[in-house]
Amino acid sequence: MARKGEDYVGTMAVQEKHRFDPQALERFMAANVTGFVSPLEVEQFKGGQSNPTYRLTDGQGRQYVLRRKPPGKLLPSAHAVDREFRVISALNKTNVPTPRAYALCEDESVIGTAFYIMEYCDGRVLWDPLLPEVPKEARLDIYKAKFETLARLHAVDYVALGLGDFGRPGSYVARQISRWGKQYKASETEQIESMERLLEWLPAHLPTDDRTVLVHGDYRLDNMIFHASEPRVLGIIDWEISTLGDPLAELSYLCMLWRTPKDWGGLHGHDLEALGLPTEQQMAAYYCDLVGRSEPDAPLWDFYMAYNLFRVSCIRQGVYARSLDGTASNVRAAESGKLVRPAADLAWQVVRAMAGTRP
Repeated sequence: MARKGEDYVGTMAVQEKHRFDPQALERFMAANVTGFVSPLEVEQFKGGQSNPTYRLTDGQGRQYVLRRKPPGKLLPSAHAVDREFRVISALNKTNVPTPRAYALCEDESVIGTAFYIMEYCDGRVLWDPLLPEVPKEARLDIYKAKFETLARLHAVDYVALGLGDFGRPGSYVARQISRWGKQYKASETEQIESMERLLEWLPAHLPTDDRTVLVHGDYRLDNMIFHASEPRVLGIIDWEISTLGDPLAELSYLCMLWRTPKDWGGLHGHDLEALGLPTEQQMAAYYCDLVGRSEPDAPLWDFYMAYNLFRVSCIRQGVYARSLDGTASNVRAAESGKLVRPAADLAWQVVRAMAGTRP
């Protein structure tokens, strides 16, 4: 689900709970980042719900981005900045636009948690899927660019990149349902009937077509940096939950935007033609044509939609739980809790509407 609002744009002073010794970081960069020149200036980005993210500026005005694990008690396997660094480093060798990876530090004595440093892409983050800052006639090209970039990602030879062990081929959706369900239960703050039903129904109705590609895991508009004036992606960011996975799971996650109500920041309920925006069917077909596969049938596509809404509900519950213990990095993380139940309810509505099912 897309996030909206100016509160997510730009930087701010580093929050008290995310502060560290900048001199220790400066020493690390001097030893590990080619071209770095002291002194170092540190600011924190307002966005980035999971891993605190900072903009670094050196003594000659060069800018970098630092992403770190948040402080405090963390859920198992979450906030894997080492995985982010590994996949970005590998994709730097391909035509998939990713920021240049500079250095990984797993020594927690430097700034308190593991972190990595990458290139700062100077471009646009388009937070609102309605694209109000883009002329109407240019909006379709933005949408095409993000689907073309997704097709590029799914086409990479992950084995040749040294990522053959980056995940387990096959059974991706089954494992995701299990993983996010466990993390949901670990951070549960109230019982939600639709979520309980989904936890039972989804594993019993898994798809049989289970191809494997490299997936980003959270591929959406606001996890891309666009060129300042062209409909071109300069860099995909936030690779924390990337793995080997199902391309239809990722495609449907991107297309979930069209199922998401407009008061949640989605496209459902808007006059797309009047806005110069494409439909879900157009973009799903566009992607399938790019990768040379047939379009999924309606029941299969709806399964993926229900699965992704379930997954979003689980993720939001985790963010909300972290806001309660003070470790979430986003300035509005507590608001995630408001959409946990509605997202689960909408997923269950999709299930109930599926032809041929008796939930």
